[in-house]
Amino acid sequence: MAEAVPADSRHYPEPGTRRWITLFSMSAAVMNLIDTTIANVALPHIQGSTSASREQVVWVLTSYIVASAIFTPLTGWLAERFGRKRLMLASIVGFTVTSGMCGAAANLGQLVAFRVLQGVFGSALIPMSQATLLDNYPPEEHGKAMAVFGLAAVAGPLVGPLLGGWLTQSYSWRWVFLINLPIGVVSFVGLSAVMSETRSGRSAKFDLFGFTLLALAVGAFQLMLDRGQVLDWFQSREIWIEATLAATAIYLFVVHSLTAPHPFVRLAIFRDRNFVITSVIGFFLGILIYSSMSLIPPLLE
Repeated sequence: MAEAVPADSRHYPEPGTRRWITLFSMSAAVMNLIDTTIANVALPHIQGSTSASREQVVWVLTSYIVASAIFTPLTGWLAERFGRKRLMLASIVGFTVTSGMCGAAANLGQLVAFRVLQGVFGSALIPMSQATLLDNYPPEEHGKAMAVFGLAAVAGPLVGPLLGGWLTQSYSWRWVFLINLPIGVVSFVGLSAVMSETRSGRSAKFDLFGFTLLALAVGAFQLMLDRGQVLDWFQSREIWIEATLAATAIYLFVVHSLTAPHPFVRLAIFRDRNFVITSVIGFFLGILIYSSMSLIPPLLE
């Protein structure tokens, strides 16, 4: 009788090493998660320090989130091209450096520009943290690993306003960004020591046209939302232009994704009913969490 072939013959790190990998991966992800809400309570202080209007200072939040949303789908291609460890470490370095640049910004324009860069580098931290955990835990422990990640994913945005309020009141609004420096250094050193490189070796093709369409659609739509109230929505020609641009770009993106041999986002994933349901739930959950985290702190201030 033939011997049974094990379902998974990969070599996984020892439990002690896995715990360190989990700790350092989660610390990197938490930096990103906290930064989605930590600046909310500091907005009035940033507004006063930079002499910005209320509409202008909101870009400190939206620039980070939009940049992160645009570049997150790029993570898979970058990981295949350069390897997961290299991408993870480069993202941590970039996020840490741009956090320091945000803390040292001399005006609102610089701060928004640095927040865009921070969102670009931080976009890979969450998916790469998940991938790192799945790579280093056997299949029977994936549920436990994702439970740990889920705990951090929920706690990060909730801790952000509390930490941001304390840092702003006790020190300065600049410390809501500078707090990332020691966390980033520890995460980088730790993962450099315990994380193994993984590389697929496949020659992935980058869909530049699809990426450009998605970036244009998200950027125009976000600009429309930010400027709508100021310009009386569709009474303004600018809002019509931005809405038309966003709708056209997203239409072309969908058509291109369905016909291109190597699309930037494979729409076939939406055939999975479970994926669609969880995505819809996550979408509305994100609206509830981030809208309340953005609106309530300034009102209480």
